[in-house]
Amino acid sequence: MNSCMSGRVWCVRDICGIVCVVFTYGLLLYAEFVVLFVMLIPGPYPVYGWINGIIFNILCFLAVASHAKAMLTDPGAVPRGNATQATIEKMGLKAGQVVFKCPKCCSIKPERAHHCSVCQRCIKKMDHHCPWVNNCVGENNQKYFVLFTFYICIISIHAIIMVVYQFITCVDRDWKGCSGFSPPATAVFLIFLVLEGLLFALFTAIMFGTQLSAICADETGIEQLKKEQPTWERNTYWMSLKEVFGNPFTPTWFSPFHLPTRPGKHQPYQYAV
Repeated sequence: MNSCMSGRVWCVRDICGIVCVVFTYGLLLYAEFVVLFVMLIPGPYPVYGWINGIIFNILCFLAVASHAKAMLTDPGAVPRGNATQATIEKMGLKAGQVVFKCPKCCSIKPERAHHCSVCQRCIKKMDHHCPWVNNCVGENNQKYFVLFTFYICIISIHAIIMVVYQFITCVDRDWKGCSGFSPPATAVFLIFLVLEGLLFALFTAIMFGTQLSAICADETGIEQLKKEQPTWERNTYWMSLKEVFGNPFTPTWFSPFHLPTRPGKHQPYQYAV
């Protein structure tokens, strides 16, 4: 299991993560099928179907885009094997200044970086390794991971509301003209979608809240877990949010296609392997 980079695309060769990614997209496709072909398109109210179909598909597109960006963006990997004497001399260190070296990937370990055993790299501001995006969540891709959890949570709640409305409508009409499938098949499709929606709404809501809490506290998940004493100057809540989503606040905070410009920092650098 290791990480690789081809051009500007980052990928992690981990079979568990790949299976989780395929499973995630499979669940999204199932939700799309039930929402469109079981509920909205055969439904008796075209305007209701068009409005909810457009909203649901826009949110799905943003969720998939956020997931792809979180999965294919270098999370902040430190160049492997750069802990050489020549590199250290070029750093122009002051007398007595300590340089930390990772014994696992032989890299110069920046402050707040941690080694990931799956990616086999040190990751700057590593929060955790997430198999659902088959990548570490770190300095460069945390925004996309947070957006992914946010949009999946919204999608799940939206789907649950539509299923409840569908059940009420179908019962009132004795299941006539409310679906292109038989009543038993329709009920099974809707029940599975509700279960999926409840599970992922709860899971992603917890992840979204946990991520926002860690960002506002200017502390990664690993730092919280290890109860590390901060050696860095903590940012304010608002400055910490701008570090992740970009400075200043604009609607692009909610876009997975916008590369955040961090206050006082350069754009994320894509490390070569």
